[in-house]
Amino acid sequence: MLKTVTQLTVLSTVLAATGAMAQDATITIESWRNDDLALWQDKIIPAFEAENPGIKVKFTPSAPAEYNAALNSKLDAGSAGDIITCRPFDASLALFEAGHLADLADMPAMDNFSDVAKSAWQTDDGASTFCVPMASVIHGFIYNKEAFEEVGVDVPTTEDEFFAALDKIKADGNYIPMAMGTNDQWEAATMGYNNIGPNYWKGEEGRRALIAGGQKLTDDAWTAPYATLAKWGDYLGDGYEAQTYPDSQNLFTLGRAAIYPAGSWEISGFNELADFEMGVFKPPVQKAGDTCYISDHTDIGIGMNAASENAEASKTFLAWVGSPEFATIFGNALPGFFPLSKTPVDIEDPMANEFVSWRGECESTIRSTYQILSRGTPNLENETWGASVAAIKGTESPADLGAKLQEGLESWYKP
Repeated sequence: MLKTVTQLTVLSTVLAATGAMAQDATITIESWRNDDLALWQDKIIPAFEAENPGIKVKFTPSAPAEYNAALNSKLDAGSAGDIITCRPFDASLALFEAGHLADLADMPAMDNFSDVAKSAWQTDDGASTFCVPMASVIHGFIYNKEAFEEVGVDVPTTEDEFFAALDKIKADGNYIPMAMGTNDQWEAATMGYNNIGPNYWKGEEGRRALIAGGQKLTDDAWTAPYATLAKWGDYLGDGYEAQTYPDSQNLFTLGRAAIYPAGSWEISGFNELADFEMGVFKPPVQKAGDTCYISDHTDIGIGMNAASENAEASKTFLAWVGSPEFATIFGNALPGFFPLSKTPVDIEDPMANEFVSWRGECESTIRSTYQILSRGTPNLENETWGASVAAIKGTESPADLGAKLQEGLESWYKP
């Protein structure tokens, strides 16, 4: 009996030590959000480590434009971190199909998210989910309330009101009516075409029809937004063709422009930089009474490196990211990135609150090119950048742009 007790004591001691070792781990997070470093270091990581004292977390971001290439190189070399911040849809799907992301479908935390939220990080058949959804961003327009009051402009709800407001601001002469450039191209598509476009193609109805082959990029629903963008050039200020994304941000936050075609991701930076009161308005509908549609785009998720040597600790972290506690911290520390968990989060920032309120007023969709349609060459997302710029500059007609995009898509994609 003494021998048995001794054996049990030794065994329990070994098991306890093994358990402690299993919990003593340092996990590293790869991300493109290098502007969020302070948020992770000061709020998110301390909150997690307080609940999980055996696990240390390091947040090691790359520059946004370099992230995809840097991450792929690290993954191929076996030097990537344990946790991988995930872009939505095809970029992360490619990582999963290459065996770089672990399947997380069986994690209980996944029950905290809707099918729509998870769809950005699933295989086409929905059988595998490889990233925990974190947040979406919403498109619209941010405006200078002081400029609107000074010029005597009301917040527009229809396109006629929108262009009437731009005309009045332009005639006043004290403000650039709208701050956006075309030098970097992506803004013209992201804050232009995919901002106003859902009101034309009726959000998910049109997006899904395009994927299924029931609609084409030559249809009026897809070319009409280019005709509207063609009117924008008159209001973007002198030299907009050479204006970069940071240039546009500076013009607005310095108070030189009245309207900024935006994504909700701008809120934190604008709150810090602008010394005037700001407001937001949703993409104007074509006529009063129309159903409104917004781009409420699943933007960021987080997964596990399939080759991680700290799988248990990594899954503990990912489960916490799926919790209401994380959603509350993230949603308020980074206003404009809206948590995707089923548990409602009270958002404190007034502009972020206005953006997210549109979910109850409008139909939500995601950016039209992100799922399936940009897997081939030519890449429809990148082609839409150039097309949106051409529309604003007036160098190609909406019909010609639609025909060119449809021809490119048909060259590799069959519904």
